[in-house]
Amino acid sequence: MATDLQTRKLNLITYIAELKDEKFFEKIEHYVLRKTPKINDSDFPPFTIEELIERVKTSEKDYENGRVKSQEELEKESANW
Repeated sequence: MATDLQTRKLNLITYIAELKDEKFFEKIEHYVLRKTPKINDSDFPPFTIEELIERVKTSEKDYENGRVKSQEELEKESANW
């Protein structure tokens, strides 16, 4: 039976947390950071006040119309990211 992704992630986190070999840890760290795409702050300019107000209004309408997700639904969805 295949281990689910969430369990594999937790197992890897545990392994890394217990790692004593700093050189090996540095190799893992270098590999992960090299593979992680760099996020440029200019790719995400800050919202204007007007944009924030519009987002709040849209969110309130979504809530009033039942277009919401539970914490459990979000956790299930984000497990696949």
